[in-house]
Amino acid sequence: MPAEPSTIVVPPERVRIARDLPPRIERSYVLYWMIAARRLQGNFALDRAVQWACDLTKPLVIFEPLRAGYPWASDRLHKFVLEGMAENRRRAADAQVVYYPYVEPRHGEARGQLEAFAKDAAVVVTDDYPAFFLPRMVAAAAERLDVRMEAVDGNGLYPMRATSQVFVTAYSLRRHLQRELPRYLDDSPSLAPLAERSLPSATQLPTEITQRWPAATDVQLSASRDMLAALPIDHSVGPAAFTGGSAAAEHALERFLDQRLDRYADERNIPDEDVASGLSPYLHFGHLGVHQVFRAVAERETWDRSRLPAKGNGSREGWWGMSAAAEGFLDELITWREVGFNFCAHREDYDRYESLPEWAKASLAKHAGDPRAFSYSLETFEQARTHDELWNAAQRQLVRDGRLHNYLRMLWGKKILEWSESPQSALATMIELNNKYAVDGRDPNSYTGIFWVLGRYDRPWAPERPIFGVIRYMSSDNTRRKVSVKDYLRRYAAHQERQSQLFANE
Repeated sequence: MPAEPSTIVVPPERVRIARDLPPRIERSYVLYWMIAARRLQGNFALDRAVQWACDLTKPLVIFEPLRAGYPWASDRLHKFVLEGMAENRRRAADAQVVYYPYVEPRHGEARGQLEAFAKDAAVVVTDDYPAFFLPRMVAAAAERLDVRMEAVDGNGLYPMRATSQVFVTAYSLRRHLQRELPRYLDDSPSLAPLAERSLPSATQLPTEITQRWPAATDVQLSASRDMLAALPIDHSVGPAAFTGGSAAAEHALERFLDQRLDRYADERNIPDEDVASGLSPYLHFGHLGVHQVFRAVAERETWDRSRLPAKGNGSREGWWGMSAAAEGFLDELITWREVGFNFCAHREDYDRYESLPEWAKASLAKHAGDPRAFSYSLETFEQARTHDELWNAAQRQLVRDGRLHNYLRMLWGKKILEWSESPQSALATMIELNNKYAVDGRDPNSYTGIFWVLGRYDRPWAPERPIFGVIRYMSSDNTRRKVSVKDYLRRYAAHQERQSQLFANE
């Protein structure tokens, strides 16, 4: 029996061997431990698991757990993930696989669960995601298992480990991608891997698993208010103003392409116009894949590879040969999103202050003792009780809706730096508020935005200012002069309450 699948459908640069052992061909099934790419289509990890199942003539088991004790666990994050799990159960219903969703009722209840699944697994495949607690969890699992374990990267168009270089600017990554990315554009995950392959008949799981860790019920996956209330998670952070799951993600993509993309280049930085894609929460939780988004944009633009120039120069416009709106969106989706994955994949200190560029740390240290006209605590920031009306509105959007307008996110961070007692405490505040409230938080792309506030991926800016030094400066007054925010301020005024009925069907 081969130690690798006979037909490699996943590029080798995307497969990381977490536990280097041969397949255990005497065992019962192939296990896909779904922890980041939480979808049943356009998923390289699922493709890899399907290929192993076919080559080894073993049934496929898809195990998707939701822990209770992860950092910042809340009704908001749980509900979004559970909605995706419910969608996965519906989509797996007619497939020749075992889809096993599990919702941990108490912290620690799932201890030993993966080992129990792996005990009968010939191969274990999982997702290779470079941030939050997932890398540590995968590494710890690999040490405990006695079976081959592979972690598969489906995060971006460019494989994270196709290069060992850490890019310090978006421009440097863009130039690299314009040279290297074309050879990966034909590598795309299957749109319907469970329907396109003839898989061995589904298997019965051992009662040791099904009795000790029962599969999630439809009631649990409904994520009702009562169901969430019974879990040991933060109930003060209510559900987001949008629904999770692959179907909702695909609808959001269609809406963006049909109604917003044409305006994206000119209006995406204007809060009153609200033409942002809204896709980042779905990309973060894996309900949507970047290949699916790119393919949809390319089809809309009737694009093919012949439009690519022979050589790129790092420019943000003109390389793809698409409309200005499409190119602007793709630069955000690919360059700016994947520069964060590049950093997280190669730097374990991606979320620590020490990872900032030396020039930025030196400038911030020089001005650390500068007087602050305003200095706010984490509680004051969280409750949007600063003196600045626009900043408060942005914070209320984050708390109420679970998302923050991209342009205002930059101002939001710059003001936290200006109004904190130190740059280190500013960083801690940004991470806490973003990861607690943003559905797309705890993501490499989130850390890109947070650390950009402090100088990562940027350059020194003159003139040198108090507190900021040569870190890029932003002000609320300048923002209000540049972009229209009147409707935004009205929408997120202090007296406004959320209008969405999050539990309308109860």
